[in-house]
Amino acid sequence: MNSGLATLRAVPMFERLDATLLTRLDAITAVTHLPPGHLLCRQGEQAAHLHILLDGQVALSGIAPDGAETVLEVAQPVSHFVLAAVLTDMPYLMSARTVTRSRVLMLPAPGLRALTRTEPALALALLGAMARDYRAMVRQVRDLRLRTAAQRLGCYLLALVAEAPGNTARLRLPFDKALLASRLGCRQDSLSRAFATLREYGVETHGAAVALHNIAALQAFALPDELADLPTDPG
Repeated sequence: MNSGLATLRAVPMFERLDATLLTRLDAITAVTHLPPGHLLCRQGEQAAHLHILLDGQVALSGIAPDGAETVLEVAQPVSHFVLAAVLTDMPYLMSARTVTRSRVLMLPAPGLRALTRTEPALALALLGAMARDYRAMVRQVRDLRLRTAAQRLGCYLLALVAEAPGNTARLRLPFDKALLASRLGCRQDSLSRAFATLREYGVETHGAAVALHNIAALQAFALPDELADLPTDPG
């Protein structure tokens, strides 16, 4: 079924598009409800859809020539993936599989490209989304090169409680530690050692439950990125 204008406007890269253009997008967009473990796209196949995750979690993974697979990212709502492959009409560079029950917008690649050729506002919106994707990739590569696994874990935990007042916070990990290790670019045993290192900085864990007893100390150790992307001026 079609997604509806309100659903499309809730997608960050579409939020400033006018109603007429959103109506044209809605005409080619379908919303799907998927069970855990559903394969959305496979590495190496020709891009068929742009996917926008509205609810749930999706693991984005890469497969090595020997068949080994590793999770590169776990998409959270509301986010898109495989945009570059769709716009360039090229094969997917990664596979995507639902981790939990998920609700996903599906925009067919040919239709989206056709609209982009005639709608400058849509082209600019997609260009902005790709630029943000590139910045996120640069951050991830930089973190892998410049931070230890414990620092990357610390930054990840701090991001989960970015709005917490005071010097303490409690949270639950959004997915299991095997996925978290892949997301942070380390092995599970390295993740365990990273959690052990962070105990000195006030991090306490009980399964998926995490308590941060000294956020200031954790920030001083992990050194989270100060080059935060600020919202663009709507004017």
